[in-house]
Amino acid sequence: MKTIIKAALGAAALLSVAGPSWAFPDRPVQLIVPWAAGGGMDAVMRIFAAGYEAELKQPVNVVNRTGGGGLTGHTAIANATPDGYTVGGISPEISFFKTLGLGDITIDSVDTFSRVSLIPAGVTVKADSPLKTAADYIKAVKDNPKGTFMASGTGVGGSWHIASGGLLKAAGLAPDTVRWVPSNGGAPALQDLVAGGISVFTGSPIEAKGMLDAGRVRTILLMTEERHPSFPDVPSAKEAGLDWTYSNWFALSAPKGVPADRRKILFEAAERTMQRPEVRKAMADRGITPVWDKPGEFAVYAKAFTERGVAVLQDLGLAKQ
Repeated sequence: MKTIIKAALGAAALLSVAGPSWAFPDRPVQLIVPWAAGGGMDAVMRIFAAGYEAELKQPVNVVNRTGGGGLTGHTAIANATPDGYTVGGISPEISFFKTLGLGDITIDSVDTFSRVSLIPAGVTVKADSPLKTAADYIKAVKDNPKGTFMASGTGVGGSWHIASGGLLKAAGLAPDTVRWVPSNGGAPALQDLVAGGISVFTGSPIEAKGMLDAGRVRTILLMTEERHPSFPDVPSAKEAGLDWTYSNWFALSAPKGVPADRRKILFEAAERTMQRPEVRKAMADRGITPVWDKPGEFAVYAKAFTERGVAVLQDLGLAKQ
């Protein structure tokens, strides 16, 4: 009996030294994506998840929680049990829900690790559209009544809506000249574009890669200063004489309150994931710029990005506070 007690005490001592994350993670980790399968964030996070599995040595299951223009999924991340078994991908929309009066959740509602990618906004049209250039698009919008042209790519006031409004303002038009049609991400918006339900998709051509390769859509502009290496034939906004650039970011986060030792494991595994050659190559092959921020870098970036976006939302008449 004494021997059994000593053995038990020895095991308890070992566990106390090792800490509560001695075997963490010992089961699959859930990665919540607030946007539909097939869209830009979904593509990024599935590439990331494959490398994260290798680093954590546990399955990483991507779960798409769509709805509410991203609010449903972002809220699910913030409200998840902080045991380290749920992480999430967040997009810029989390910075604007409060401004839009949609909810109180902000980027401060989650524990943000770092950006993992950047993807540029663009103007993509149906393959048989008469619009061949950005100049064609701007002229057509100017020559037709307000609301004739319709765009989509995310919810009202979402990142791609801001991209559209900023581009129109740079062209000397009211930011709301093109009517915005809400969607649950790039994939459903592109389906709507091909079906003729909208005129343009102002998300990233990276989200449209499959349809671009199949010749079903065409990208006529990238909201960048220079041409993108993955789309060398697509002019930049600067080339088109438009003083507006916009790139979307996707970041890794977790609910607040994950024990420090478990958070450290998750963070360091994510950092190693973004250094894995196959992860970086898979992103680069799709035109996605892989990113991993230095401590404090993302907070500074997000603040400036949010202020710029809020200014466009105010111009669109969407800012509630």
